[in-house]
Order: sequence, then C-alpha cells, then structure tokens
Amino acid sequence: MSLHLLLLLNFAFAAYLTGLIWTVQVVHYPSFGLVPKAAWPAFHAAHTRRMGFVVMAPMVVELALAIWLAWAGRAALPGGAGWWSLALALVIWAATFFIAVPFHNRLEHGFDYIAIDGLTRTNWLRTLAWTARAALLGWLLL
Repeated sequence: MSLHLLLLLNFAFAAYLTGLIWTVQVVHYPSFGLVPKAAWPAFHAAHTRRMGFVVMAPMVVELALAIWLAWAGRAALPGGAGWWSLALALVIWAATFFIAVPFHNRLEHGFDYIAIDGLTRTNWLRTLAWTARAALLGWLLL
C-alpha cells in the first residue's frame, strides 16, 4: 500500500471518530442528565450496546492503521509525524479505558450526576486528542 493511501485511510478514520466524539461531547453526554432516573438503566444499557458498534470497530482499525503509518512513514514523514499520530491514538485509548470506561461502569449501577459530569469533563481529553490527530493527518495529506 502506498504511503499516500495509508495516510488517507488514517485521516478517514480519524475524521469519522473526531466527528463522532464532538457529537458525543457537545450533544450526547450533556443530554445524559436529562434522562429520568427511572429510565436510566435501560437507557444506559442501550447506549453502551449501540455505541459499542459505532465506536469500537473503527477505533481498532484506527489503532492498527496508526501503528502501520508510524512504521511505514518513519523515514518519509516530517518530524516523526507518524509517531506523533500514533501517540495521539494511544492517548485516546488510554483515556477511553482508564477514564471513560470506569465512569460508564459506575453509570451501569444507576443514574449518577457526579459520574455524568466527570465523564463529560474528562471526555475533553479524547475530543481534543482526536481533533489534533485529524488535523495532523490532514496537514500531512496536504
């Protein structure tokens, strides 16, 4: 696969996930507080199941592509940009599994405004990291 096609695929997945995370950050997570407490368990279970399909497969592909790009572009990309792109993907994975997942696990047990607020606030890390990754990859494509 050519480096240009690999960059394009990385950008496509990063752009998709960046758009998704901004929607989650600005619309979805803030709306959690509007769900009636009695409806919360069913809502959160459905949310978790459905978001898993929308987020996890693309994240796995994105990580694989980021690793491939870092390796394939190690000599061709300026300033270690492939490695920076991979580092941002790893920050996203770390924030997902060490911050977001524990908040969601806490929310499985019932409506918890403090956990919703914490999830929304800490999700800015993933939002900004994905935005930076998409911007870096877009710049590389130019």
